[in-house]
Amino acid sequence: MLYGNILTPRGWRLGTLTWREGRIAAIDGEPVDPATNAHPRLLPGFVDLHVHGGGGADAMEGGDAAAVMARTHVRFGTTSLLVTTMTAPLPDIRQALRDIARIMSRPPSHAARLLGVHLEGPYLNPGKLGAQPPYAHPGAIADVAALMELAPIRLLTLAPELSGHATLIGQLRERGVRVQMGHTLGSYEEGVAGLEHGAHGFTHLFNAMTGLHHRKPGMVGAALAHADYAEIIPDLLHVHPGAIRTALRCIPHLFGVTDSTAAAGMPDGEYRLGEQHVTKCLGGVRLADGTLAGSTLTMDQALRNLVQIGLELDDASRRLSQYPADFLGETEIGRIDVGCRADVVVMDASLEIDAVYVGGEQAHRGPSASNLSPAPQATRASQERNRCR
Repeated sequence: MLYGNILTPRGWRLGTLTWREGRIAAIDGEPVDPATNAHPRLLPGFVDLHVHGGGGADAMEGGDAAAVMARTHVRFGTTSLLVTTMTAPLPDIRQALRDIARIMSRPPSHAARLLGVHLEGPYLNPGKLGAQPPYAHPGAIADVAALMELAPIRLLTLAPELSGHATLIGQLRERGVRVQMGHTLGSYEEGVAGLEHGAHGFTHLFNAMTGLHHRKPGMVGAALAHADYAEIIPDLLHVHPGAIRTALRCIPHLFGVTDSTAAAGMPDGEYRLGEQHVTKCLGGVRLADGTLAGSTLTMDQALRNLVQIGLELDDASRRLSQYPADFLGETEIGRIDVGCRADVVVMDASLEIDAVYVGGEQAHRGPSASNLSPAPQATRASQERNRCR
């Protein structure tokens, strides 16, 4: 049982949250404005659909990297994530997928839930790789189907303008794979066509895609004019706050991702991103030529950043939990509601983490966890009576 300001799909409640066998059993409380008290904020666990690494581990190195990533990111409130691969030679991708599937078959303890794989490439435009290695090429459904036999690919990023990709988008949709458009030199028209063929959204909006111009709206223009969902990196480095706010006005279910690398949760230094070597310094990760190469962002900092640029806490939380879960078709995570998985981030009034629960099990305890508010005796007694009826 936890007591505090509980963010539910119907608004804030001050009261108690209980769960049983890993699922939320009851929410007992009254409507509240959390700004009026100092009790903990109980938020849905964060859902990150774009994670390349963390804790010094990179998804493409295989082995136990996915487990290290899951244990690292849970410390920052992420309770579910997609392990995200890089463009690479196909044998390297295959091995990474095999190792991810092996870790998923025996989920690590005290870790975020591994939902599957985000395949970011190799079906990207070679002219818009960003920090991706130079192994991009057009894809076909037979290629993806073979990879899907190795691990559950839930999300795939591609450039819609490449030959055969309009057809591929529809074929992937039929197989239940979400498709995002990214690392693309595509035009506005090609972006709109991608959506019409069944693409679901856009990968790290504004980054590695054709920009907005009033006579050539580009892929960004297609997203702003037509998208219901898109991911964005709210580290305030990849995208200016003004651009984030522009996207918020245009895209109803804009959601945040970290695009984090092995450097997330680690000190400054040299790290791996696929076959690339990157440097973490001054809060960013870059290639030797200065190109941004993923991020060091964690989801708790993403929440604080969104609040800093003017979002209300409940709105910021939804964009890091409910919206990405909905995008992936996951209805039992990303929200605090009866019957849903008991994935909860407990934060203090300054939005620092006190504790993280995954399926009702405490996966992380913050330095201030001893300050967690106990439930008032009257509320506890009332709940006991309700259980005994």
